[in-house]
Amino acid sequence: MCNRSMPVFYDMFWKKERNDLGIEWGKFYRTVIALVVPMALQNLINVGVTAADVIMLGAVGEKALSGASLAGQVQYIMTLFLFGLTSGATVLTAQYWGKGDKKAIEKILGMAVKAAVCVTALFTVAAFAIPEYLMRIFTSDPEVIAEGISYLRIVGFTYIMIGVTQAYLYIMRSVERVVVATVVYLLSLICNIILNAVFIFGLFGLPAMGVRGAALGTLCARILEVILVAGYARLFNKEIKLRMRYVIHTDRVLFRDFMQYALPVVINEIMWGLGTAANTAILGHMGSAAVAANSVAQVARQLATVVAFGLSSAAAIQLGKTIGEKKIEHARAYAKQFIILSVVMGAAGGALILAISPVAAAALSLTETAKDYLRIMFIVMSYFVIGQAFNSTMVVGIFRSGGDTRFGLILDVTTMWCCSILFGFLAAFVFKLSVPVVYMILMSDEIIKIPITYKRYRSYKWLKDVTRETA
Repeated sequence: MCNRSMPVFYDMFWKKERNDLGIEWGKFYRTVIALVVPMALQNLINVGVTAADVIMLGAVGEKALSGASLAGQVQYIMTLFLFGLTSGATVLTAQYWGKGDKKAIEKILGMAVKAAVCVTALFTVAAFAIPEYLMRIFTSDPEVIAEGISYLRIVGFTYIMIGVTQAYLYIMRSVERVVVATVVYLLSLICNIILNAVFIFGLFGLPAMGVRGAALGTLCARILEVILVAGYARLFNKEIKLRMRYVIHTDRVLFRDFMQYALPVVINEIMWGLGTAANTAILGHMGSAAVAANSVAQVARQLATVVAFGLSSAAAIQLGKTIGEKKIEHARAYAKQFIILSVVMGAAGGALILAISPVAAAALSLTETAKDYLRIMFIVMSYFVIGQAFNSTMVVGIFRSGGDTRFGLILDVTTMWCCSILFGFLAAFVFKLSVPVVYMILMSDEIIKIPITYKRYRSYKWLKDVTRETA
């Protein structure tokens, strides 16, 4: 039955493009799968690192779990800076890749690495100099703060390493070198899980270190990542090189382009990340049970959206390359298919969250109050991830592929800060509503965005070639 219905599906969505443009949809989907699968695995691996901490520290206790989770918000905000920088850079590199200008890509890679080092150095100083103040942003519980400080004082050493590896690997993804990041992050995950177990619980005669053990396991995993990336760059990557002269000396023309398209993405990711951190902070001041439940719910959300986020990254790469090749009508046709896929992947993610809800509630050592919160949070997340998959494919994938980076910034500031966060804050601290009600309000922004992003897509204002003839 499925096979007989497929031609009808093809005719419904692809007939015009196939007849008018001669698009080979089989080749298109093979390319998309080749991009999505490794990047989905990368996202899954990154979730696995967080999940390993949550599961193991959940067995230690609620305070340890909450402390590490809230301390992890510092790194989360930092990685959003990095994601903004690398996403802004890939707006250019994907199009230059389609154009075949490798020298321009190397110059942009150098700029991205230098910017990443500068950003992560600031977060490193903050983690060592003012860890208590950072923790007080998210909670007032002294036990949770103490656990978080112990975590920060070790993971702070990883920040610059994260900056260099992420900048390099994300630029490699934009030029369709996606497998290397999968291998690097997979080996890092294995290292992290093994060493987490050893250090947290004190295996093989070592002392049980709790939160500090989780941080130490993460540090060792990040060191391994740097070694693997350096080895790949030195021994295997002969096409796009990280050249120190481009790290030190910046091309002024490309730098202006980089800032024009990257800066709105950086600010966008910062505002979005600060918004997510504000959600965590609001819940953090509503008790450790709310924090612990939210920690688990966020891991579930990340797990359910690994394919959807891989799809949005694939859309940015594929569409950017197509625009760089001057195939504008092809890009419009491809964008339509990415939207359909985003809805399918979002619905699958929502179903996954509902399926694992009873398992998560039963498996973790949480209080009954935290478990009650968790069940409701999972229901909210089941529809939230559908909106997030759709909006991420639109904003991070389709719009950014054509250089439309300012729209996402305006969208997130208005829907998050002027809607969900504002009303969530009022619900929590003025009207004193319950945790589940506050949570539903805080998670409403992705639903509000849907009609706005679709209207922007239909305008095709996002579809531009941003490369230069001579870079």
